[in-house]
Amino acid sequence: MAAVASACALTLAGCGTSTGGSGSGSVDTLNEVDYYGSAPQDTQIQGVLNECGAQVGVKVVHQQVPREQLMPKLLQEASARSLPDLALIDNPNLQQVAATGGLVSLSQAGLSTAGLYPSIVSAGTYQGQTYGIAPGVNGLALFYNKDMFAAAGLKPPTTWDELTADAKALTTGSRRGIAFSAVGTEEGSFQFEPFFWTAGADLKNLASPQAVQALTLWKTLVDEGSASKSVVSWTQADVDSQFLAGNAAMMVNGPWQIPTLDAKAGLNYGIVPIPVPSPSAKPVTPLGGEVWTVGHSNSAREAKAVAVVKCLLSPDRSLEWSKDAGYIPSNEAAAAQLGQSDPQLAAFVTEVATAHARTAELGTAYPKVSTALYNAIQSCLAGGMSPQAALSQAQSQAGS
Repeated sequence: MAAVASACALTLAGCGTSTGGSGSGSVDTLNEVDYYGSAPQDTQIQGVLNECGAQVGVKVVHQQVPREQLMPKLLQEASARSLPDLALIDNPNLQQVAATGGLVSLSQAGLSTAGLYPSIVSAGTYQGQTYGIAPGVNGLALFYNKDMFAAAGLKPPTTWDELTADAKALTTGSRRGIAFSAVGTEEGSFQFEPFFWTAGADLKNLASPQAVQALTLWKTLVDEGSASKSVVSWTQADVDSQFLAGNAAMMVNGPWQIPTLDAKAGLNYGIVPIPVPSPSAKPVTPLGGEVWTVGHSNSAREAKAVAVVKCLLSPDRSLEWSKDAGYIPSNEAAAAQLGQSDPQLAAFVTEVATAHARTAELGTAYPKVSTALYNAIQSCLAGGMSPQAALSQAQSQAGS
């Protein structure tokens, strides 16, 4: 399997289509591609694909491509009109692929988005048409160590002032009050956006007073020692490791970390929504996760692929997928059901209603602006620039 994956990675377009049912007649095989690399994720995705394939009457062949290779592969295949029948891609990349003209409009194919969160529908929309839909999404919330908070006589923070005070009070010895990822990649932007958007900032003006306020919060936490200076090199997995080791009393992270936290003996933790600047504000988090897309081929294959997507988006399958992947269902009723059955996910369910699609403001320009934003975070926290100067430079780089 490794050899096959390597061959596909090298030839790129050569592994995008299938001979099974390639004509306009009967279709018995569809191809699917995604970047999930771990064994549990592969097993989970193959499971739901098998179920929905059987329901539709096709075999769905699953192919995993390393994350950094998936978009180049898809864009090359789009130019050759040889996209796979089904692809699961990171939602901020949807518009870039849709702009090639290689994707089927799910709106025109009759796929209903009734019952789905509007913010999730917008994440898969390009020029007024739905080209991708997420079966489930993830986001960010504040994890806290209940024992550390109890020992300090504190309650989990709900505002930025409380967050700053609690993080300072909980910092002692090698333990920091809070950990987050400020790494110079999309992860850094993703982690910062809850604070950026909740402050009232928008991606069209990276140097606004609201944006400066959000970056000042992060700089204060680092300057006061409440957060480690190493946050500029920590991924979200590194942040989770710090929390697991007891080196951080709080962390900003997502529901995909819950299985590793639950496996830690003696770890007593809770999860609350991201703190807000003022009591009247509501947290605005970025939508994480992937969307299902259908590549153009012929009417028979497209119809079968759309039918598989409809199955994957059904409330039962969405709930199954979300439980397996650590996501929140896109279907509002299924999400509410999950939040009631699993209190640890209640904060994430609450946040989905006000979450933002990362491409909603800028469309295909998002990646460039995100790069400027995480570079500004790095310049401020590691390079010594003021929040205002770093964000003004970012605005200039983004050219927006």
